[in-house]
Parts: sequence; C-alpha cells; structure tokens
Amino acid sequence: MVLLIFNYQTMKTLFLSAFLMVGTLVPSYGQQALDENKQYTGAVATRPQYKAIYQMDQASPDIIRKTIRNINNLLNDPRLKGKVQVELVAFSGGTEAYRKGSEFEEGLKGLINQGVIVVQCLNSLKERKIDKSELYDFLAYVPTGNGELLIRATEGWTIIKP
Repeated sequence: MVLLIFNYQTMKTLFLSAFLMVGTLVPSYGQQALDENKQYTGAVATRPQYKAIYQMDQASPDIIRKTIRNINNLLNDPRLKGKVQVELVAFSGGTEAYRKGSEFEEGLKGLINQGVIVVQCLNSLKERKIDKSELYDFLAYVPTGNGELLIRATEGWTIIKP
C-alpha cells in the first residue's frame, strides 16, 4: 500500500492541471451550436410575459437619450412583441429628463403611448427641492426609486441600467 501525502499547493496544482486538460478535450456547447447552425438568431422568448424596469439616475443627455432608445429597441424586438411590460424610474440626476421644457418630452410621451410606466422618485424631488409643477404632468410617482427597484426585482422584473 502506498500512502501519498500532498500539501495544499501540490493539490491545487494537480486540480488545476486536471481541470485545464478536461476543458481542452470537451468543446463548449455554445461553440458547438454555432458550428452546427450558422444562422443563430439569439434567444427564443418562450415565456408569456417579460418585465423590465429601467433605472435612470444620471442627468447626462446622452444617457437619457440612450435609455429612451434602449426601451424603444426592447419594445420593437420582434421576439418580445406583446410579451413585455416596461417601467422607467427616474431618480437623482435622471429627474432632469422629466423637467418641463426638456428635449425628452416627445420621447417620453412615445414610451407612454407604447404602455411604458414612467415614474419619478418623490425622495429625489424632496432632496433637490423640486416641485411637481416643474415636471411633466404625465408622470406617475413612487416614494423612492430604490424602493421601486427592490420591489420590482423581488417580483421578478429585470433591472436594466443603460
């Protein structure tokens, strides 16, 4: 009977070597699927409904435009037509997108016309000393943006931060 005693470093090296050898012998599933089917078109939307909440917390016009564009792209994805529910929650700097006279009014109205829930964090208004009268009339309100994200996440919504 042979008794082998290995220290931690030796065991770690042996395990890593074995892992790397096995990894080179087994082709990855993703690569195999692409080799067999060159017409990969992405994931298939098999669920009856998908839910996404977009977090908008920066005042950068580029980020606000990107957020609106991303939501429109999602709504126009043919795999998700009629299967997606979307909410846009603004807080912190994102509140600037909702100020009357901003360049984003038409884009936001377009989202609402497609069924997007557009909400503003009341806590941000309080902290920034902004009155609701300074914002668009078509907004909904939540006590806190982070609370909305947490509640939606526990309800199975995907949080997206462009």
